[in-house]
Amino acid sequence: MAGSGNAHLRGDGAILSVEDLDVEYHTAHGAFKAVAGVSFDLLPGETLGIVGESGCGKSTTGRAVLRLDPIAGGTVRYRDERIESASPARMRELRRDMQMIFQDPVSSLNPRRAVKDLVMEGAAIGGVPKAQRDLDAPEMLSQVGLPSERFAEMLPRQLSGGQAQRVAIGRALAVRPGLLICDEPVSALDVSVQAQVLNLLEELKQKYDLTIVFIAHDLGVVRSFSDKVLVMYLGKTCEFGDSVEVYARPAHPYTRGLLDSVPSPESEDGFTGPALKGDIPSPLNPPSGCRFRARCPIAQDRCAVEEPQMREVRPGQFAACHFPLD
Repeated sequence: MAGSGNAHLRGDGAILSVEDLDVEYHTAHGAFKAVAGVSFDLLPGETLGIVGESGCGKSTTGRAVLRLDPIAGGTVRYRDERIESASPARMRELRRDMQMIFQDPVSSLNPRRAVKDLVMEGAAIGGVPKAQRDLDAPEMLSQVGLPSERFAEMLPRQLSGGQAQRVAIGRALAVRPGLLICDEPVSALDVSVQAQVLNLLEELKQKYDLTIVFIAHDLGVVRSFSDKVLVMYLGKTCEFGDSVEVYARPAHPYTRGLLDSVPSPESEDGFTGPALKGDIPSPLNPPSGCRFRARCPIAQDRCAVEEPQMREVRPGQFAACHFPLD
């Protein structure tokens, strides 16, 4: 079941606090909220994984934090500064400390610029002199596993997907951010390359004391990489808690359904458990009450008329569900 509420927010110690976030899009068929009342926060040095099916609003949430998508309602605070009301000039300054790694690494890189210039692009925009950038580029490339003598003069079309993603990571880190938002950074990569990129991100997180929002649909990747996990469905929050606890004892039927949908070679039907049934409803006309009720195996009459609120169901574990799982 999917709902609203901010009972899971942890107070003034958070470096990033998102409360009741709305993101609205307008189409020829009407307006709809891709994100509707989502709340979460991160403590310094923490990694938050955001998971859910395609179309749940997780990428839109990440983009809205940087105001790359317009914020229709709610508040976003970063280091006690209001993002939704910051001026365009101030946002350009804030984005030096809030960087994003995009899902498609190649399309996020200028095809006409060499790798050594791409990796220092943010520094150039920030006014770092060219002489200093030329000195810093080899070190930054080395940090992300791309020796300068081989890769410095290459163009993006000459790179593999993993190499292009490393350039994108280096570009983000070259401005020394405090917050890194990773939007499905390994989804387009081979499994072996995924492991390399994840290990690289973990190493760089420790070295640069990063706080990370990690957006993905691969539950295994999120579990191995994240401290906390936020589960979203159709623009709403379902569950929040420690990643190990949420995966071991999901309190929300949707979280349980996602975990059961993981392929398993040991199962007769090919899945860990009974896979989710039905299609995601249209965001233009979401169900009343709980948005997940149309697909929920334990939905009752109350779910159709009352939207569930986030509440603590176990110590440190929160779910927006009228009937959380034992």
